[in-house]
Amino acid sequence: MVDGPVVAVRGEAYREVAPELARFEVTATARERDRQLALTRLAERAAAVRVVLDEHEPAVDRREAGELRVRPETNRSGERVVGYLGSVSTTVTVTDFGSLAELMLRLAELDHVEVAGPWWSLRPDSPAHREARHEAIADALRRAREYAEALGARVTALLELADTDEGFAGGGAMYARQDRMAGSPELELDPRPQSVHAVVRARFTISEPVLT
Repeated sequence: MVDGPVVAVRGEAYREVAPELARFEVTATARERDRQLALTRLAERAAAVRVVLDEHEPAVDRREAGELRVRPETNRSGERVVGYLGSVSTTVTVTDFGSLAELMLRLAELDHVEVAGPWWSLRPDSPAHREARHEAIADALRRAREYAEALGARVTALLELADTDEGFAGGGAMYARQDRMAGSPELELDPRPQSVHAVVRARFTISEPVLT
């Protein structure tokens, strides 16, 4: 049982920091009347994507194979198969933002390839999250001291500290699709600042107020 008065406060911190990761998705597609030919074309285009990613390997932090889809296409009545549509996607995570635009354009130049992104983010273990939590705790303590001071008292001990898990981060994306791009286009991608929000709830004991 707590002996003495208690003050409960909410500490909050909000920061905008530079992103650490950029993620985008590249999808190769093929549509042919013959199923085997559709699979062959799809494999060729997926291989072309891998070649470009291999050439930019130093800039790529991670690449993850996504869904492989192959489905028949039918006529209006749905009774006869008239072709096959296939797609295979790869999610690419990049840390070298200086190479990001070039890599995305190189992929968009490939035949029957779609590129979507980038989506900006922070690493899960980014120091920005820890720094925001520290600032939120400091804000909670500052508020508790202000309330105590207004009562002619002082903070004496911490009873409880809870993380409310209200953090969030911003994203942002672009989309590009090209069957063939002429020349050597240039594209500038400005990393979108990430919003980091930390909230804590704390309870402190305070000395006996001086009420006048």
